[in-house]
Amino acid sequence: MIEVRPFAGLGAANHGWLDAHHHFSFASYHDPERVHWGALRVWNDDVIAGNTGFPPHPHRDMEIITYVRTGAITHEDSLGNKGRTEAGDVQVMSAGTGITHAEYNREDEPTTLFQIWIMPTARGHKPRWGSRPFPKDDRAGQFITLASGKEGDGEALWIGADARVLGATLKRGESVTYETSKERYLYLVSAKGAITVNGVAAAARDGVAIHDEDRITVHAVEDAELVLVDSAA
Repeated sequence: MIEVRPFAGLGAANHGWLDAHHHFSFASYHDPERVHWGALRVWNDDVIAGNTGFPPHPHRDMEIITYVRTGAITHEDSLGNKGRTEAGDVQVMSAGTGITHAEYNREDEPTTLFQIWIMPTARGHKPRWGSRPFPKDDRAGQFITLASGKEGDGEALWIGADARVLGATLKRGESVTYETSKERYLYLVSAKGAITVNGVAAAARDGVAIHDEDRITVHAVEDAELVLVDSAA
């Protein structure tokens, strides 16, 4: 089962400083058919204006992954963590028993990012935050794991969920295959570039919901930057 969810049909809210598109029900956008996909609860496609951002606010019991597409995001939290995550890099916040954080675009230009929330396998983890670079050259023509609930899954950042977040880059005409199991729930977005997934066409920033497939082959119609979540039910 492969279902394409066109970017133009996503939930949307433009707050001036924030132009957000929601792949799943979020805030004032609610679609009973799109509440989650397996353990994947939120996938927001955000454009944050320069020198603005999210002021301090709390979370708990959620694994929050931020994939920066362009620009940079600066993080601050109640644990004392501070960090700047640049385009192509990833930060992870395990909210656990509770954490308050702020995310600011300190740059003069807009920052674009995917914010991905995955439901944890258990409540009450100790909260934590981490960030690291993932050079795009390392992802050329192959998926690498960016965040994972399995310790020792490459150099991935840890999350407290039965899930993996992966990234790949493809040149026009290239393909990459990812093997999984039919029980898993996959959700794929091309941050840029048109693609096909097992022959099904999707444009940049469309969501591709995948289930009951043990293998997917992604073909780049244009140069493409892929982000994939593979999660349990």
